[in-house]
Amino acid sequence: MQNKNLMKKEKKADPKKNKKTKTPKTNASTETLENENANEEFLKLQQEKNEFQEKFIRLYSEYENYRKRTAKEKIDIINNASKEVVSDLLPVLDDFERAIHNNKDSDDSTAIKEGFSLIYNKFIKSLHSKGLKSMESKNTPFDVDLHEAITNIPAPEEDLKGKVVDVVEKGYYLNDKVLRFAKVVVGQ
Repeated sequence: MQNKNLMKKEKKADPKKNKKTKTPKTNASTETLENENANEEFLKLQQEKNEFQEKFIRLYSEYENYRKRTAKEKIDIINNASKEVVSDLLPVLDDFERAIHNNKDSDDSTAIKEGFSLIYNKFIKSLHSKGLKSMESKNTPFDVDLHEAITNIPAPEEDLKGKVVDVVEKGYYLNDKVLRFAKVVVGQ
């Protein structure tokens, strides 16, 4: 009996153990409202995601089209550039063919020389119009950015040391950029 009394006292002493925990009542309409808000937010985010995907696909397609178009334009520019040069050289070719045909039976060397000189001048004029300039290298200081040394020889004069003594093959500029380096002999 004493044990029963002790147990009753302990139960009275510890009110936390004796109280039943009550769960708060949730309002069903509040949960429904929260679910609707979450669904609306989800749908809104889903729609934004779809819009961004569409924009990405559109931009990617535009970029691919741009890349293909510029590659095609680049090829066209290269092809048309050579077409223009060749079409400008055709009259020179025609002149050479006429000169060869007319000079088959000719013994007049001055007329032949004069004809080739005219063709040469026409050819040079055509190349100059495209931006070609010849490089003047003789008696200038040797420059590795412009010249290619074929050989070194003793300088015939003291002031020609380190300078170009002879030009084996002319150098050329195309629009002020070196197209071909001059092959030269340098004095030592």
